[in-house]
Amino acid sequence: MFWLLLLASYLIGSIPTALIVGKLFFDVDIRDHGSKNPGATNTLRVLGKGWAIFVMLVDVAKGAVAAALPLVFNLDAEPLYFGLMAVVGHCFPIFAGFRGGKAIATTAGTLAIVNFPLLVVAYVTFFTVIFLSKYVFFGSISVGLSLFIYSLVSSNHDFELIFFLFTLFLLYLHRSNIRNLILGIEPKINDKNLINDRIPPKGGGIKM
Repeated sequence: MFWLLLLASYLIGSIPTALIVGKLFFDVDIRDHGSKNPGATNTLRVLGKGWAIFVMLVDVAKGAVAAALPLVFNLDAEPLYFGLMAVVGHCFPIFAGFRGGKAIATTAGTLAIVNFPLLVVAYVTFFTVIFLSKYVFFGSISVGLSLFIYSLVSSNHDFELIFFLFTLFLLYLHRSNIRNLILGIEPKINDKNLINDRIPPKGGGIKM
């Protein structure tokens, strides 16, 4: 049952929400536009606020559902493992050629089930870093760092190694952003030129 639910978690995470929205309502592959990342932030940049909220909520739900699987099936196993497997699926989805998002929304859903204080620590840090730096990827990387630091100072769990590896994973996922920052071409969240990446829905269809 453990391995079956772990596989199910990966498959749940592999549902490519932003890609599906882009294909169905805009007739585009969102991975060809904006930052080329099929996540909520690039959905905001390319498809608009309403669709970004929808994508974010579904991606959060993926992590929450996966983390809840051992609880639903009364399996004596750490829910974090299943949530993180959904995160891996989100980042490397089998249903989308292993070209996925960058973990943040699905991680939020996982932490909502696993440990709510961890969720608060990670995402207060996330939004604070974005507010101060104006770079979303700094906020994303800070999620891993804040979880790792919190695990070091807290005696409530033993996730230090997992969160250290997760931080390295986030650095890997955001390597293109780091490269763009070094080259001076990484846009800030308040860059007015980002509006130029917005595309209309196909056939003048549903706007959100």
